[in-house]
Order: sequence, then structure tokens, then C-alpha cells
Amino acid sequence: MRWRFWLFSLVGLLLTFGVRGGSVEAAEIKKAKTVDELMKMFDSSSCKQCHSKEYEEWSQSLHAKSLIGTPRTLGSMAGTIESLWKEFPHSGVKSVADLTADKLMFCMKCHAPQVQYLEPSGVRELAELILKARDGDEAAWKKVEQVNINCLICHQEKAIVHKWLDGDIDRKVIYGKKEGSHMDPKYKTLKKSPVLDRAVFCGQCHGTGPNFEFSEPSQCATAYGSYLHAYIPSGGTKSCQDCHMKEDNLGHKIPAYRDKRMVKKALDYSVEATGYYYLHKPNDLRPTARVVVKMKNKAGHRIPDG
Repeated sequence: MRWRFWLFSLVGLLLTFGVRGGSVEAAEIKKAKTVDELMKMFDSSSCKQCHSKEYEEWSQSLHAKSLIGTPRTLGSMAGTIESLWKEFPHSGVKSVADLTADKLMFCMKCHAPQVQYLEPSGVRELAELILKARDGDEAAWKKVEQVNINCLICHQEKAIVHKWLDGDIDRKVIYGKKEGSHMDPKYKTLKKSPVLDRAVFCGQCHGTGPNFEFSEPSQCATAYGSYLHAYIPSGGTKSCQDCHMKEDNLGHKIPAYRDKRMVKKALDYSVEATGYYYLHKPNDLRPTARVVVKMKNKAGHRIPDG
């Protein structure tokens, strides 16, 4: 009888908590009903108190305004939202009123992965804000800018890649390069992320190609695929973090083509020009030029890319 008691107890625990990857599943993160609630859930402003240098670098990066961009991204986001009812007849979306998180994740997967934790009401609010910001609404712009790739996205949400091997994300800790205590009232423990300093960490968003897991696959970034298939086989040894963070003390600004140092490291080019005249027809002497441009990609992936 004793073994039956323990068996039924174990089954009850599994049914209560669920099983994932051979271990009891971590508690799911609570969903937010509004954009303000989502920003509060992923608020990383307290990081600035101890990591002021990194926070300042990050604030100047495109990660800090991942839905706005240069601001080319903002227009793309607004256009994508509208395309759900203008271009995709089988999306099930006729207007903003029909939006749910899954309809936007083929973009938000990388630009704002926390959107997956928004209830439909919050998704619709965010979509309206993006459309208003695109049309010049300053208040909407400022709010959209706060839904971004911040400290918690990198040092928690994306810090575990192989969940069957390393377990689920612990929402009570911050992931870094070592284990220990962490001087934050909410996140008191520091755990080591197995991938934080590896290219695969960046590859989660700066990806390998089409995201075929979605009903409507998307393809933006393929830098990580190019890195794996071209740079590494040709003898390359650097990681994304080496070029975009460690070298030249670039830090958490993580620049790319907007930084002159990165352009210089990534590209060799030369231009040769010769001017001359040719006789197009009698009494019609025209100036022209022969221009030869040579370019060599020294980056660890194809360029341009994202």
C-alpha cells in the first residue's frame, strides 16, 4: 500500500506542476493586461545604480529602442501590423481589435520578446501606440520606446537557450558570467548563463534565416547563419561579443554600421577613377569617367545584415 501512496503522490505533483525537459516546469510568468504593466514587469531601471557605465552604453544603443530603430524600424512595425488585415487574408485579423500576441511574435520574437506576456488588451494598446507613433504622436513614441531589449531581456529572458539541458529560466535571479549574490532587492541571486558570452546567445535574434515556427514565417536577420556557415568554416575564431563589445571597449552600446570604428574593421574598399572625353557624334564631345570600386568584407558575417 505504501508504494501506491507514493506513486499517486508523484502523479499528483506532476499533474499540478507539469513536466518539461525531464524536470518540474518553472512557474509561468504572469501576463500583463496593459503596456504599463508589461513595462513594470520588465523594469530594469534599478540596474543603473550599480552598473551605471553599462546602463549608459545600453541607453545609446538600438537595443534601447528596438521598436523604434533609426527610426526605420518603427515604420516597418506599423506597416507589419496593418499588413495583417491589408495583405494577409487568412490571418484572422480585420483590425487592431482582433490582435493577440501570437499575431505579432514573428516580429516581436526579437524586437520585444516580452510582448508574448501581454494579454490581448495590452497587445491592442501597444499596436495603437505604434501606429500613432509612426504618425508623429510624441507621447506614443516615448511609450513605445520603453518596450525594448533591456537588461532583463538579455540577462534573464534570453540567458538560457538549451532548457532541456540547463533547465528553465529562474525569474528570481539575474544571469551573468558567475555565480553568487546580487545586490538588488528583487533579484538577489546571480547565476551563470552557459551562453551569455557565446555567439549562439546573439544568434537567438540575429538569426539563421526564416522563422518557420510561425504560421507566417518571417526573415530579417541572418547574420548568425552566415557566421556559422562562412566565417567559422574559413577559420574565423571570434564571437559576436568579441567584435561588437570587447574590442575597442565598445561595451553595451554594441554598435554596428552606425559606428565608424565598426565600419573600418568590417570593410576594405578602394576607388579608382579615370576621367576622359569621348566623341559621341560630330561636334558632340562628352565628358565621362571610368570608376572601379573594390570592396572586401572583413566582418564575421555577410553585410549588410541585422
